[in-house]
Amino acid sequence: MQTQACQDLDRAHHLHPFTDFKALGEQGSRVITHAQGVYVHDSEGHRILDGMAGLWCVNLGYGRRELVEAAAVQMTELPYYNTFFNTTHPPVARLAEKLCALAPPHINHVFFTGSGSEANDTVLRMVRRYWALKGKPEKQWIIGRENGYHGSTVAGMSLGGMAPMHDQGGPCVPGITHVRQPYWFGEGQDQSPEAFGRACAAALEEKILELGEDKVAAFIAEPVQGAGGAIMPPASYWPAVKAVLAKYDILLIADEVICGFGRLGAWFGSQHFGLAPDLMPIAKGLSSGYLPIGGVLVGDRVADTLIEEGGEFCHGFTYSGHPTCAAVALKNLELLEAEAIVERVRDDLGPYLAELWAELGDHPLVGEARSLGLMGALELIDPATEERFDKALSAGNLCRDICFATGLVMRSVGDTMIIAPPLVITRDEIDELVCLARQALNETARRLADQRVAAPTDALHSEETRA
Repeated sequence: MQTQACQDLDRAHHLHPFTDFKALGEQGSRVITHAQGVYVHDSEGHRILDGMAGLWCVNLGYGRRELVEAAAVQMTELPYYNTFFNTTHPPVARLAEKLCALAPPHINHVFFTGSGSEANDTVLRMVRRYWALKGKPEKQWIIGRENGYHGSTVAGMSLGGMAPMHDQGGPCVPGITHVRQPYWFGEGQDQSPEAFGRACAAALEEKILELGEDKVAAFIAEPVQGAGGAIMPPASYWPAVKAVLAKYDILLIADEVICGFGRLGAWFGSQHFGLAPDLMPIAKGLSSGYLPIGGVLVGDRVADTLIEEGGEFCHGFTYSGHPTCAAVALKNLELLEAEAIVERVRDDLGPYLAELWAELGDHPLVGEARSLGLMGALELIDPATEERFDKALSAGNLCRDICFATGLVMRSVGDTMIIAPPLVITRDEIDELVCLARQALNETARRLADQRVAAPTDALHSEETRA
């Protein structure tokens, strides 16, 4: 299908997620046709290095025949059957076993969903059910973080702390509130990172006391905030948060949808930060994005109560534990293990990216260059003021579009540029990624400077027109 024909069909019938429908209709969609390794190709013949692994998910890269074959075999044997009504099947049983073997030792059960959003719907139900069974039904409040992301269903949106989603999705689920995020560059530069991390944990404790410790059920947070801007918390943050939660007997939900399956150089972000969560929502890298599947890894404290005291748990989805999705996810985990990809991210690729990524910090547009594992961020600043650009300039979106034209997918979150490439990226491809990022920064700086020069002339012309 030629580009124009595909765009016309898309414009006529397709409403895209997180999109200004009118603007996209006027501009036309980018048409991606095929992919291999860490590269995607569009209908105009351009090869683009996918610095975002799709949406943080294509950990094994594109074109893995092993995953295609796993799906084909399973679809021949049992393409679909549900896991309701006391029923199971081999792929989901094997996948559950494998996940619990990879998870921290206190986690020995998994509840399957079709996505990360559904996983976070599930934790909301599971947390409140747990406390009711413990004889504390009043423990309803769940505390999240401002700018946290936990999906876009009503429950996921409510658990997350993104104001634009709340503005469009209200009323939110009651009994959910939010505290400040551990975003040192954006909110804490008047303190040391260590002091700021402790201050964010103190804000959590203040919120618990404000609500009443006997009313608070859980705290939900990503080990590293992904969609919020690849925000890596100060080293002091998680130890202080753990101490607060232990003090008041509050469950920890560590949202591993982005951080899980090797992204930070550990199987789960919780392991990197030494956490022992009660619940871990998972998705994305679980199948490397080849088929939709998610779940919740459930710690023994919660699982034992649900099993021994709970009776029927009235929750689930048509595709919970879908056999074909489970078979692909299992093969994906086997390949990650066999090729020692998680260890390679930890010991080789992550440190190598960190070294090169940090060098972008010398660019005039960059206020901070940070990375952890195969996740990175660049904070764009106006070199004239060393502050953020005027929002009207949309510097981040400009840089994002220039990246695409340059041959790189790099996402913008406001004026924060972020990457999370496939975990199979090579050192040479990291070299290319960083080189393309620098080229895009140079072009962004040039265009912003041109806008600054043009602005006085435009303003003068406007005054003359009014006169």
